[in-house]
Amino acid sequence: MNEIGLIIELKENENNFAPLKQFRLSVCQLVNWDDSLWRADVAARVKQGIRKNGVRVSALWAGVPGPREWNFRKGPVTLGLVPPEYRRDRVISLKKAADFAEAIGVAAIVTHVGFIPENMTDPEFPRVVEAVREVAVYCEKKNLEFWFETGQETPVTLLRAILSVGTPNLGINLDPANLIIYGKGNPVDSLEIFGKYIRNVHAKDGFYPTDPFELGREVKVGQGKVNFPELVRQLKEIGFLGEFIIEREISGEQQRKDIRETILYLRKLLED
Repeated sequence: MNEIGLIIELKENENNFAPLKQFRLSVCQLVNWDDSLWRADVAARVKQGIRKNGVRVSALWAGVPGPREWNFRKGPVTLGLVPPEYRRDRVISLKKAADFAEAIGVAAIVTHVGFIPENMTDPEFPRVVEAVREVAVYCEKKNLEFWFETGQETPVTLLRAILSVGTPNLGINLDPANLIIYGKGNPVDSLEIFGKYIRNVHAKDGFYPTDPFELGREVKVGQGKVNFPELVRQLKEIGFLGEFIIEREISGEQQRKDIRETILYLRKLLED
């Protein structure tokens, strides 16, 4: 049975899982961009919080150090494992994230690999593949999976990268909104390409970019271009049993309101 969960940001000195209680949820995806927190004492505190609150962390979303710009201008040269000048440090950081995931008992780490070259003859393509393979092999030794979050590459490019890396522990965190926001594809159609690799879904919505230099706009689930009824239907058809993790990229009371409404919306779709 598919569960509904929430994105939770890793905090060092507070109860990480309080937002889950607020929405009466028991599963989350833990997100962190500060690799100084990949420490044993923080892991122990997270494990204690998991036990105390009776929650489950479906995956650890691992941000990497260095600059990041969420646009078409500098995104390709700042995000993920694609920019050569940041690649080595980011591989090291993702290995630390894997250590942390192992310590808290999580099954996978997730990240944006970046704007993977669509042209497989681009000399950077095999270098990105080798960097991912290094992290994936490290994860495999710890009985962890490595999941690509969708968005910055076309579905065909992502499948090509997965097959080129070639390790058995690879999966996809499908963010259907990202495929639209980056103008990379239709999320429903993407299931035909890489459906069997999907492990988690981000419940997020958005619009295609109309300014070719900036990403499209993220909105509440059900208000954008993601056809969630059809997406959920087809995910059920291919036997997807993973979580729908709500991600609403605003803050304050409006975010809380949108999350509550999204929970109700998803429950109805999952029950149909």
